[in-house]
Amino acid sequence: MPAALHPHDLLDHALTEAGPLARELLNVVQDELDAQPQHFPLRESWRKARPHFAADFEGRLIDLLQAGRRGEDPLHRAPMQLGGLEGLSLVDEHQALQDVAIAHVAQAAEEASRSELHQIGNFFAALRGTARARERDNPLRPALYAHALHHALAASPLAQQAQYELMRVAAGPLAKALHRLYSHACSLLRAADISDMVASHGHVQSDPLAHQRLAAARGVGARPTAHGTLDGLSRRVDALNSRPQGLGGAIQRDARSPAPFVRSTGPDMLSRLYDQILADPRLLPPLKALLARLQIAVVRLARTDSTLLRRQDHPTWALLNRVAAHGMAFERADDEHLVDFLRFMEAEAQLLVDAPTPTAALFQQVLARVDARIDQRARQSSERNAVALAALEREQLRNDWRDLVRDQVDQQVYDAPLGPRMLRFMQTAWVDVIVTAMVRHGRDSIEAQTAMEVIDAVLDSLTTPRDMADREALRMRLPVLIERLTTGCDSISLPLSKREPALHELMGQHARLLQGKPALDPSERRAAPPRSAPQPHATAEAPASADEIVRRLMEERDSQVPSHWLKTEVDRGELPTVPVQLYNENDSPDARAALQRWIDGLQIGHWFHLFIQGDWHTTQIAWISEGRQFVLFVGREADERLPLTRRALEALLANGLITALEEDSLVQRAVDTLMSDLDGG
Repeated sequence: MPAALHPHDLLDHALTEAGPLARELLNVVQDELDAQPQHFPLRESWRKARPHFAADFEGRLIDLLQAGRRGEDPLHRAPMQLGGLEGLSLVDEHQALQDVAIAHVAQAAEEASRSELHQIGNFFAALRGTARARERDNPLRPALYAHALHHALAASPLAQQAQYELMRVAAGPLAKALHRLYSHACSLLRAADISDMVASHGHVQSDPLAHQRLAAARGVGARPTAHGTLDGLSRRVDALNSRPQGLGGAIQRDARSPAPFVRSTGPDMLSRLYDQILADPRLLPPLKALLARLQIAVVRLARTDSTLLRRQDHPTWALLNRVAAHGMAFERADDEHLVDFLRFMEAEAQLLVDAPTPTAALFQQVLARVDARIDQRARQSSERNAVALAALEREQLRNDWRDLVRDQVDQQVYDAPLGPRMLRFMQTAWVDVIVTAMVRHGRDSIEAQTAMEVIDAVLDSLTTPRDMADREALRMRLPVLIERLTTGCDSISLPLSKREPALHELMGQHARLLQGKPALDPSERRAAPPRSAPQPHATAEAPASADEIVRRLMEERDSQVPSHWLKTEVDRGELPTVPVQLYNENDSPDARAALQRWIDGLQIGHWFHLFIQGDWHTTQIAWISEGRQFVLFVGREADERLPLTRRALEALLANGLITALEEDSLVQRAVDTLMSDLDGG
């Protein structure tokens, strides 16, 4: 009689092994660092992490396993609550590297224990009564251990780059240790005589190439899958139909060939292609019904447009791909946003169906309206965050703006009759006043322009009056000028101790002017600093205005990395392959060009899968900043917001951790399936 296996048995064993695993990692990571010369620079960082590593790793791992034992998702994160700058925050690019490291650790363990994880995942899926094993159903999944490892290293006084590199060093030893743990779990399943059941649970729905595709998406091992083309499929069908016919007119074919395409290649091929499109398992029923309705217009178009079955970029297929990619981003058929989109599409589908003679141009017009609709709805999702996003983006430019504005101020005041304290004040505190106004209100705002004009007003106030009328006019202007200076100081909360000496010096100069004396005593006049040598191409040019400087900055600006990661459920087995080889070639010209093309191709409304902290999330672009340095992704829930910078996107892309839903299109999958059928499966 086989022994009974309690659902908690696997977790209880993992809990008892948490301490030994932590101590084992402590030793084997040290061995790894000592054995590999390329890791020698990390030994000092590891020395700092060692004292508390085992305790921090064990404590965090126990917390995660106990959450799984209670039936909770250990990695569950509540949606972001808005607050402050509407809850949006930016962190540096090392956050993206941490996510890459977590993904690397989890993937290494998955590769080492693929079969065992399949059985364990199916065991917990069967306990939950789900027809298909999902990664998040497994409370022993490698992502938990990757998180515990990251927690233990992040708790140490290490530079973030060192944390990232130590994570990668520890990935191999941790994968080996987890293989023993997972093998023991599978032995318990065999002892309970349920290993056969869990090995086949969900088999029909699962994708046997899921791990291979995920590895390819992460750039590990497998190379990207080659896709067939619609034109190639048409040529294959033509070749098949050109074979000699036997008795009764049947097409002769080898034993591996599928049911043949008949002589009327176009209609039959279109029918089979559309059958494959509608058979896509990722289509929700209402979306499938919409595409089935569009088939009427597509078939009628095929009678007059010979390019339909030759051009994969035909507006018809582009429309189907766009509608499907948008619709497949939703999990539930009753999602209000999906229902709204389908309601809009019903009218567009009716227009195509009712057209006396459908044309490619008509499909293109519908596609343009669909894109505009998706774009509009996505922008509406970011409206309440627009001010905060703009402020966050400008905040990242503060230091660069300060340098450029100070250069401009230096040019303005280099030979002005300013006292030393006021000169220093203008070059430091007042530069901060101008830059703060730009950050808060915008580079072209009235507030920023007003702060810049104060410099001209101060310099103008130091011009020696020619007569009594000029002195009286100066006397009338001074209170307003001092008030503007005080208001600017208040805007940056400048302490009195840092403003009063300069303002007192300025008022002393004004007193000299009102007495008919020059602003500076001739004995106090300082030597003008030498001007920098003009550039050859700028010999005859006037100094750039502040507006020109800021505009140039906006064109050349750099980015930092933001992060608040979204929670949603993604089946990794259905993720498209990402050709990361294009992007991760050590900053080569080809890699930079590929990254630029990818960034330039981003569009508001498009949906993406992101891999963050051991999980895949589905998000939509709702906002792209000027210069494409910042991108706002929104999740399915109203309060889910993810502002990413270009550097974060590049880090994820180079490691295969972000992919657009459109990259693996509905029509492409159908073509690939038919090509596989023609090749005998």
